[in-house]
Amino acid sequence: MDLIFEQVLSGGQIFRDRNLLRHDYMPASLPHREEQIKRLGSVLAPALSKERVSNLFAYGKTGTGKTIVAKFVLDRLQKKARDYGRAVDTSYVNCRLAGTNYRVIADLCRGLGQDVPFTGLAVGELFDRLREALQSRGSAFLVVLDEIDALVKRSEDDSLLYELTRINERLDGGWIGVIGISNDLHFKDFLDPRVLSSLGEEELVFKPYTSDELYDILKGRAEQAFQPDVLNDGALRLCAALAAGEHGDARRALDLLRVAGEIGERSREKNVLECHVRMAQQKVEHDRVTEVLSSLPLHSRILLISVMNLESSRKESSVTGDVYEVYRELCGAAAIESLTQRRISGLLNELDIMGIINARVVSFGRYGRTKKIRLGVEPRVVSSAFGTDELVKGLLGHMPRGLTGQHVH
Repeated sequence: MDLIFEQVLSGGQIFRDRNLLRHDYMPASLPHREEQIKRLGSVLAPALSKERVSNLFAYGKTGTGKTIVAKFVLDRLQKKARDYGRAVDTSYVNCRLAGTNYRVIADLCRGLGQDVPFTGLAVGELFDRLREALQSRGSAFLVVLDEIDALVKRSEDDSLLYELTRINERLDGGWIGVIGISNDLHFKDFLDPRVLSSLGEEELVFKPYTSDELYDILKGRAEQAFQPDVLNDGALRLCAALAAGEHGDARRALDLLRVAGEIGERSREKNVLECHVRMAQQKVEHDRVTEVLSSLPLHSRILLISVMNLESSRKESSVTGDVYEVYRELCGAAAIESLTQRRISGLLNELDIMGIINARVVSFGRYGRTKKIRLGVEPRVVSSAFGTDELVKGLLGHMPRGLTGQHVH
């Protein structure tokens, strides 16, 4: 054991600094995102001279640099504001992690130095406090709302965005500028036209990285992260190719490279090779699915078990109505109150977006439309992820009772 610990403490023979391969690390430059940095910088620059800026909406798939570009530009802007003694406040909130409108606004209040309780106030009262803080500080307040789609889709409610984009109308001191970030290119379809017109004043699209661009990004980080001459160029190119083949995801490329290095390190190898990248690919995929499954809320777990149990009894796709019937049956078996079919439809959409299920709309002509649903991950992965959850593990082997071969629409 001492040998293993000493190896890591001394930096090992593989890594110089593995933290440089984490996606939240901020490098000194962001290759292949110069255009987006310039564009965002030019939209936000007027804040330095107290002029209001346009709200901006950035979208693109996961790992295309949206978050890091927003943080990069805000970081540079704040430094410049400090140099010139200008009042600029910034706040970054991940809406998926915050989870509710209340917690998002509470985080924004704290970004302005307002101490607010974690629960207990009315949302209207929180907005009043945010308004007062803006008015009294008299600063430009630039806010990044990351994964904004998670908030609107979960609650089917865009009132938070509406209020935030209207807040400046009643202020004559400070003001707020909103930068919304979404992984979903169709997110705008969910928004009220009034919100859309005020939020979408400026748009910034992040296209997936190509294999060559990912190679450049990885090479820049790898030169500092690994010991000299440890990393095989073929392994680097394979990481870039695998991530580009999926959808140009820099986060995935960095994960693959870091895990490949860790596998090489554990095997006491002197070099990181293509075979380590192949092993890393299997591990990263398994870890990602397990992490997503283990963080699912209770009703999403029961719903996923319903899809899995239906599929194992039928060996075919199930329609939404059937899944809902089995879900209600399982809720009854676990003595849990079931949600409405509308809420379940929303949860199915979320699981589909995460890739845990595959849902496609099919038309039955004059009988309307429904969704055909299949499991998007291995059943054994679901079973092992939920096997430690006392509340739902008893439902894993539950065979659907009330359904014959007949479909319910």
